[in-house]
Amino acid sequence: MKQKLIDLYTQTFSTPPTAVEQIAAGGSSRVYYRLHSDEGPTVIGTIGKEESENIAFMTLACKFRAAGHNAPRIYNHDESYLCYLQEDLGDVSLFSLLDSDNIRQYVADTMRSLARLQTTEDIDFDVCYPEAEFSRRLVNWDLNYFKYCFLKPVVAEFNEHQLQDDFDRLADRIMSTPRQLWGFMYRDCQSRNVIIKDEQPYWIDFQGGRRGPLLYDVASFLWQAKARFTDDFRQAMIDVYLDELASVRDIDKCEAKALTDDFVLFRTLQVLGAYGFRGLMQHKAHFMQSIPFALDNLASLISQGKLDLYPTLKSLCIYLCDNRRFKNSDTEGLNIKVFSFSYKKGYPEDISGNGGGFMFDCRAMHNPGRYAEYKSSTGLDKNVIDFLESKGEVQEFLKSAWAMTEPAVERYLKRGFTSLQIGFGCTGGQHRSVYCAQATAMHLSSMFPEATVRLCHREQGIDMTMKGGEVI
Repeated sequence: MKQKLIDLYTQTFSTPPTAVEQIAAGGSSRVYYRLHSDEGPTVIGTIGKEESENIAFMTLACKFRAAGHNAPRIYNHDESYLCYLQEDLGDVSLFSLLDSDNIRQYVADTMRSLARLQTTEDIDFDVCYPEAEFSRRLVNWDLNYFKYCFLKPVVAEFNEHQLQDDFDRLADRIMSTPRQLWGFMYRDCQSRNVIIKDEQPYWIDFQGGRRGPLLYDVASFLWQAKARFTDDFRQAMIDVYLDELASVRDIDKCEAKALTDDFVLFRTLQVLGAYGFRGLMQHKAHFMQSIPFALDNLASLISQGKLDLYPTLKSLCIYLCDNRRFKNSDTEGLNIKVFSFSYKKGYPEDISGNGGGFMFDCRAMHNPGRYAEYKSSTGLDKNVIDFLESKGEVQEFLKSAWAMTEPAVERYLKRGFTSLQIGFGCTGGQHRSVYCAQATAMHLSSMFPEATVRLCHREQGIDMTMKGGEVI
């Protein structure tokens, strides 16, 4: 397929590209290349598996450009519509500028541009992929995405009938949005999909758009998990957006602003579903790292009373926000996670998405669990500690383990890495592994006070965080 892009470039610009470089595509299944030439323009070559999705993007891009909006120019495509060439807008996404001094102006300009883009006249929504219009079925799919891909993997049991009542209530409110607040719904409206070129926002990756409620995009953009805008900033930008929208549509701005809360909740749940699928199930680091930020947004909504209409959903969301599984994931500096576990129950999950780190097998050591007097004790109890230390094996074992982990921690700190996982496993996750994990967590926390150490004795249900050798 890469060769097809080269051939398409040569056909389009009457000169072959002199360089072809693949570009990181994030969570997308599409493959992107930047094609350079001494005699032709630098363009982005795209390979997409879905013909209909590619046609949707190219058709919408041409429509938006014809209407005067900032969208990439489409130069050409192959006969199968699986490869196409588009304008290279550069690499400066709005997301990369979130800490810049001009961020307020960039976001305000983006909000105005969004209102104009959404109200483009005469869009052929039949070309949209995979659906022409947002519907109650899609609302239900997104809510179930949250339930099955995030909620159920975290919460073992809950009343599904009562939760469905809350889902139905939320869906009713979403679908009752006045039609004057419907138009082109971008669907994945976020700062990563805005390129800043010549100090102006340009839109990319809108192939999933369709006719739908406009406020969904406002919620998606301003409550993007990793953007971390303040509530005051969000409210100011909503005002900017609604002022622009009111200039082209006859809307009630007060009514529109009041409706935003339900879309923020809905989008936050949908995002958590995506993070659950991509992170918890597929173990992709980028999505795992975003979960705490999305939960921060959810906690803020709860504190502002935005979930009071949905009592069962609210109680479950409170549980999710308080779940220690996702705590400390966004702590600045290095986070070391030390586990004890039973091999019979599988390896501990890598919640950072970084690949697991060190795993040490304690089963070769003499097992106190074979003796009746130790069966009710753990590696935290004095009788088990005395047993293990009197044999002399555990000291040599830990000496070897620490000889490997200490240099890694030191190097991770110097390189600015944020996550390292260390696991100790034994037969039952009760004696040997618990002793080793406890000793290692205390040792590393004392030796590297700048790091945060989270200790989890998985089979014992014990979870704690240490800093400088002290439990915090």
